[in-house]
Amino acid sequence: MKEIVEKLVRAEQEMAAEKGAFLLFAVFLREDAPDVWDLIVASPWVAEDKPGSLRYISDKVRSILDASELVKLSRIVLIEPDNPALAAFQQAIHVEHRIAEFKDSVFSGLRIKHAYLITSRQDTNTEPSKPATHPK
Repeated sequence: MKEIVEKLVRAEQEMAAEKGAFLLFAVFLREDAPDVWDLIVASPWVAEDKPGSLRYISDKVRSILDASELVKLSRIVLIEPDNPALAAFQQAIHVEHRIAEFKDSVFSGLRIKHAYLITSRQDTNTEPSKPATHPK
């Protein structure tokens, strides 16, 4: 799974640069689905257009993972930026474009068997990075 997560780090960086920063970008292994992972994402730009964002994220993930890797992901879950569980992750773990792994944890009443957080941040500055302009 670590190789898949490393690919997802690159995809998350590309999407953040193109669309705006994520508040949460992570993969979770649920206790009731032991062999497949959920990709969990939250961002104001995702909340503004859920169907379009889901297509965009899905297309990006499909472009970086091969078929044997894709079957390890069961779904993409879009979380509202004001979700209380999101705040629990943001307060507990601060990471951006890197990997924070944890196992057998509980956040805001949610039992997490195994997770890789790629981004978990409270900063609301979600504008995509703009290239620097230089005067002529």
